Amino acid sequence: MGIEEEIERLEEEIKNTPYNKATEHHIGKLKAKLARLKEEAKKRKAPKGHGFFVKKAGDASVAIIGPPSVGKSTLLNKLTNAKSKVGSYGFTTTQIIPGMMEYDGCQIQLLDLPGIIYGASEGKGRGREIIAMARVVDLLLVMVDVFTVNEIDYIVRELKNAGIRINEKPPDVIIKKKDRGGINIEFAKKCSKLSYETAKAIILEYMSNADVIIRDDITDEQLIDAILGNRVYLPAIVAVNKVDMDRDVKVDVDIDTIYISAETGEGLEELKREIFEKLELVRVYLKPEGGKVEEKPMVLRKGATIKDVCLNLHRDFVRNFRYAIVTGPSASFPGQRVGLGHEVMDGDVVTIISR
Repeated sequence: MGIEEEIERLEEEIKNTPYNKATEHHIGKLKAKLARLKEEAKKRKAPKGHGFFVKKAGDASVAIIGPPSVGKSTLLNKLTNAKSKVGSYGFTTTQIIPGMMEYDGCQIQLLDLPGIIYGASEGKGRGREIIAMARVVDLLLVMVDVFTVNEIDYIVRELKNAGIRINEKPPDVIIKKKDRGGINIEFAKKCSKLSYETAKAIILEYMSNADVIIRDDITDEQLIDAILGNRVYLPAIVAVNKVDMDRDVKVDVDIDTIYISAETGEGLEELKREIFEKLELVRVYLKPEGGKVEEKPMVLRKGATIKDVCLNLHRDFVRNFRYAIVTGPSASFPGQRVGLGHEVMDGDVVTIISR
């Protein structure tokens, strides 16, 4: 039996096996084997030749991904300085078109990807190359129009099949392979979704000896993701275009959704604000010692510290660091002295004091 036939057989068996406590172990093992075979199949079908390449620029990057002819190019042209070709027929965009959107001091790169079709994760319509580009951005903007809202689910499914997890956090699992001793699993907290026996059966599909610490209440599929280690976790939002043609359209998805008209400009300010908020960017305004606050902010990511501020200036600022003076949302009071580990927040004014 070939690998494709085996994949189909496993998918059919999983589909036809009722899930309960008695079958949990068996289904988990089948899913692990299926994921392993799919990874092998992807390697065999890796596309030959050149894929898409766009140099990343700005403070963050956003991929606009969706079916053909939903207005992605029109949106890119309205939000950025790009001049993406617009047409009334499908597949007008055959390459990735970049543009730069300015928003409250931030430079956000938008990428207009070619239309994605059914089977993209299997390579149809240059799907693998499109998805490969989607894996390296900071945010996915899933775009449909009022006539294609039913295609949101298939786009999410294609992304999932390609190893992209939307609006999920990576499972907190530590895996340490070893030469002998078998599989040892420690649940750091109570896990209601995954039994010890199922976890062990899944792990044994990939390795014979390992110490595994599971620190989240995870599912069998999340454990498989952790073992494979090649999943990408990205925030995402949905934009439904052409609402000027159907005011009653609504979508039922568990993703933040903005209703827009790229042609008339309706909803575009709300969309820009949602993109900015979803990226969780932090603007820090530098104030040289004895000088004025700089107008252009340093843009970092949520969770950044004073050390990150220093490294963005020059590594010598870390080496010669004495303290920083912070005024703003992260400070307990104006002019607070802080160390390298202090976490900055959006709108902070920071002065670095060096030796």
